[in-house]
Amino acid sequence: MAQKPLEGTQLVLMTIALSLATFMQVLDSTIANVAIPTIAGNLGASNSQGTWVITSFGVANAISIPITGWLAKRIGEVKLFLWSTAAFAVASWLCGMSDSLSMLIFFRVVQGVVAGPLIPLSQSLLLNNYPPAKRSVALSLWAMTVIVAPICGPILGGWISDNYHWGWIFFINVPIGAVVVMLTLQTLRNRETQTVIRPIDTVGLVLLVVGIGCLQVMLDRGKELDWFSSPEIVVLTVVAVIALSVLLVWELTDDHPIVDLSLFKSRNFTIGCLSISLAYMLYFGSIVLLPQLLQEVYGYTATWAGLASAPVGILPVILSPIIGRFAHKLDMRRLVTFSFIMYAVCFYWRAYTFEPGMDFGASAWPQFIQGFAVACFFMPLTTITLSGLPPERMAAASSLSNFTRTLAGSIGTSITTTMWSDRESMHHSYLSESVNAYNVNSQEMYSKLEQLGMTHDQASSWIAQQITNQGLIISANEVFWGSAAVFLFLLVLIWFARPPFGAGGGGGGAH
Repeated sequence: MAQKPLEGTQLVLMTIALSLATFMQVLDSTIANVAIPTIAGNLGASNSQGTWVITSFGVANAISIPITGWLAKRIGEVKLFLWSTAAFAVASWLCGMSDSLSMLIFFRVVQGVVAGPLIPLSQSLLLNNYPPAKRSVALSLWAMTVIVAPICGPILGGWISDNYHWGWIFFINVPIGAVVVMLTLQTLRNRETQTVIRPIDTVGLVLLVVGIGCLQVMLDRGKELDWFSSPEIVVLTVVAVIALSVLLVWELTDDHPIVDLSLFKSRNFTIGCLSISLAYMLYFGSIVLLPQLLQEVYGYTATWAGLASAPVGILPVILSPIIGRFAHKLDMRRLVTFSFIMYAVCFYWRAYTFEPGMDFGASAWPQFIQGFAVACFFMPLTTITLSGLPPERMAAASSLSNFTRTLAGSIGTSITTTMWSDRESMHHSYLSESVNAYNVNSQEMYSKLEQLGMTHDQASSWIAQQITNQGLIISANEVFWGSAAVFLFLLVLIWFARPPFGAGGGGGGAH
């Protein structure tokens, strides 16, 4: 029997608890971005190794999302939500206590796995316990926390790593987790969902973990081990390809697949899923690259790098409720088109303005304007992805699209940072060729620096540093150019989706 919706104080407390849990998890996926140079330096690792702190969490998180539905049915949504929150707080504390990169990455994987159920469950518990008339308000409030967290993440992460030990980036989750557990116990203790024992696709789960795990390790370690000249990378690639190929066949034939691939028969689901994953891959790659570029080349502190990254969340906070209110009157494809145009504009803008001597505004303004893109991104694309599907397939579809998006963000981080450093090496060697005894300009530069009191060796190292910085800026600009081009491709793709875009409607089925 369906329970009565919550009312009054209980409803408010439940909304706070579920929003805080979402906030905590989304915050955790962005808070470490600006702190990578600090964490890597503190643990004696390179910056590219430092990005594993982000990718390990993302991959583990993506892998655990598909099992959420099965676990929720098996032990109940409220119990699973409480256990996930408590485990997330403990894993966060262990991350902060880590004294080596391998230890930190291990606990980040644990943290990613237990965080998987938090977002899907906070959404379903919210909708199931709200009065039907207020559900759209509930979703707007919930979406607000998803948007606000990326503003707070970079600023908080920067401020903590500049003023305290970086471990506090993770310790901060412990009190939040405790509050969420207490409020959830108070409001939802007696509102457990029905449980059923269903078989789990063990073979599919093992293939998924092995395939995706090997793929991500291959992407993370490739640059360091010189890609396919390393036996380790070759083995990882072969295992990933075999595991994912077998997974594909297995999931299409299993009665209870862990990943329901038959959803891709729906045209709108396929187009929506592909668009949201590719777009998120580029967006997330850039928000990891930007703080590193500002700190390495422009000498920003982590706090200032965070402040330069944060304006991306200002416009979505203002626009999201307005878009939510008028969404039913709008063609979702138009909103997404506007979003992708704004993304492309902001990437081109960065590629033009990022140069030596650039001021704070040149990095902050594109981030602020990109807020238009973010505001018109998640809700319309999610609506397109789920349109035309019957209600009983919504949970599986939501879980699969969240899985592909989270995984794409993680892969995007690896590809972006690898391309950035690979292209920098190429530009560095190209620019270094012109610094020789036969080049008039380089000799003039040497004499100017020596007149300023530098020795020949000091002048050489100063010039080498300038070449490195130039290489890093040029290669980052190439990443921005490439990202803008992909958004222009996605612009065309989205118009292949078929209206109507109301969830559960008839359009966009298997065409």
